[in-house]
Amino acid sequence: MVKNLISIKLTDLEGQVHNIEAPTDMGFNLMDAIRANEIQIKATCGGMAMCATCNVLIKSDHSLPEMSGAEEDMLDEAFVLEVEGSRLACQIPISTAIDGIEVELGELTGE
Repeated sequence: MVKNLISIKLTDLEGQVHNIEAPTDMGFNLMDAIRANEIQIKATCGGMAMCATCNVLIKSDHSLPEMSGAEEDMLDEAFVLEVEGSRLACQIPISTAIDGIEVELGELTGE
């Protein structure tokens, strides 16, 4: 494995599991990594924490950066089916701290 890559286990909305890698040295966030691996994610606002359409459910026990006020507000306002463990993929930076993270794309009601 290349030193600057981490692994991510992602389950898409159809239940298909994708094992992807993401570089830690390019300033990517989780949403960027998902898109770079050509996996469908809506991400309407393009990573500005303004829409919640990149909602993911964290399935592993990783220590993530604390939620910003904007992220928390977006998740509170969104019609997220399962709020517990929900985060915005655009707000999770790619770093060695999340190597091996397991996430599931979240659904929004009303979509």
